[in-house]
Order: sequence, then C-alpha cells, then structure tokens
Amino acid sequence: MNTITKNIVLFPFNLLYKISPEMDLKVLFRIKQGYPLNLKHPVTFNEKLQWIKLHDHNPLMTKCCDKYLVRQFVKDQGCGEILNKLIWSGYDPEEIPFEILPEKYVIKVTHGSTFNILVKDGKHADRRKIIKKCKKWLKAKFLPCYGEWFYGKEKPRIIVEEYLETDDGKDLKDYKVFCFNGEPAYVRVDSDRFQNHKSDIFDIEWRRIKNVHTRYPCSNDNITKPDCIKELLTYAKKLSEPFLHARIDFYIIKNKIYFGEITFTNGAGFDRFSSYEWDKEMGDKLRLRKVRYS
Repeated sequence: MNTITKNIVLFPFNLLYKISPEMDLKVLFRIKQGYPLNLKHPVTFNEKLQWIKLHDHNPLMTKCCDKYLVRQFVKDQGCGEILNKLIWSGYDPEEIPFEILPEKYVIKVTHGSTFNILVKDGKHADRRKIIKKCKKWLKAKFLPCYGEWFYGKEKPRIIVEEYLETDDGKDLKDYKVFCFNGEPAYVRVDSDRFQNHKSDIFDIEWRRIKNVHTRYPCSNDNITKPDCIKELLTYAKKLSEPFLHARIDFYIIKNKIYFGEITFTNGAGFDRFSSYEWDKEMGDKLRLRKVRYS
C-alpha cells in the first residue's frame, strides 16, 4: 500500500484517535490481530504494547526514537563505544558535504526507521536525487491513529554515518533483543533484510524458538551463536533499564558490536504472531505498572 492510499484508508482512524485514542486502538487492534483488545487486563505482548502507548509517557522515549539524540542516551548509559561513527549531521539536505564524504556511507533522516540511503559508490551518487528524497522524508509525519505518540516529537535532521559491511559482502544480520522490565529475554535475528527478509527467534541461551514468527517467516538456517552474546545482552540490559519494554537492535561485525536503534512498540503492536499462545508467552514476561515521571 503506497503512502497516499494508506493515508486515505486510515483517515477515519486518525479522526477517531483525536476523539478517543482508546477506542481507535481497540478498533484497529481487532482488525489487525483478530481478537479484542483488553486494556483493563492486558495479557498478550501486543495488548501490553497498546497499554504502553496509552499509559507510559517516559520522556526518554521521544529522545530515543530520534537517531541523532539517541546517541547521547547510549553514551549516558555507558555504552558509547558501540556507536557507529557519525560523519555529519544537519537540518538542511543542501548542506550535505558530498565532496568530503568517503566512498561508502549511510544517510539517515532521524525520525523514521525506513528513512535510510545506502551509498556504496559516492563518486557516482545522484546527489540531487538524495537531496530531494531527504527533503521529502523531513516533511513526513507519523499517522496519529497508531498511537505511537513518541515519534516525531523532536525536530528531524539528517545524519551521515559510516557504512557497515561484512567481509563477504552479504547483508548484515540484525540482532534485535527484546527486553522486559530491563531484562533481555529473546533475540530475533533478521537476515536477508533487503531481498528475502527472514527472522528467527532465540532465547538468551541461544535455543531456537521453532516455528514462531510475526511479519517475516523463519529461515531455519543454522545461525551460529555470536561469540560476544554475553556482551550483547549486557548492552541490551543497560540500554533497556529505564523502560518497561524496549527492543534494542545491534549489528555484529568481526565480533564487534554496533548499536542500531531502540524500538518501544514492535510493529506498533499490530504485527500478528504465528500463534496466540506465543503472543501470550511474550506478554507473560512484561510486567506493567504506571510510572510518574518528574
């Protein structure tokens, strides 16, 4: 579904959200998940993510959803060494210093998870096309009906980071650590993300959770346990500590860990699990509580 069509389809829900965020989420949830949303006594993982949208307003969440501002949070949590190299940042795409950038780099607009441009041949990069795309992305607004209030609160900017790649040229695996109340519980490994996206889920002892998936099917490949898994989980614990729930994403290159991003509502809480039982099992690990933030 393209952006225009999506905006048209979801327009009534955007209106409903302004009137009653709770009712809007209940309607969308029933349509997308196929079972009613219980906000008084949420049980499943996806139900609890909807509760978090409505009742958890941790001010750190707005900072951590911004790809530039999250860098300071990572440093504050004592994890600055896993940050990818920042080459440039600014608010105006016209000011991107293409002439001094390396051959390979990544351009990101900081308020969206899909606003990324991978440049592998800087000499022949279409600069005007890149600038035009960045200008378009900077104007993008998040749909209010999904209830993810923490996105788009900070002024978006452009950042240029070092290009990360493997020795064999294959797509980087994305190690997504699901943390509940500051404790890592599962690692989802996403592979072939730009071609034939697959995801496999492991517990923290690296035991595969078989035949379990959400948006993407399992690969069933032999995914080796990283040598730095303990270190990875330690970083995930530190970075998730201030939050009821957080998914902390990493990359690993030559046993070196790089921070990716932090997500608070995986799939906006609308990704359908392969079974209700698995949705509930993950939900059992998340203890909800209302917190007052000063």
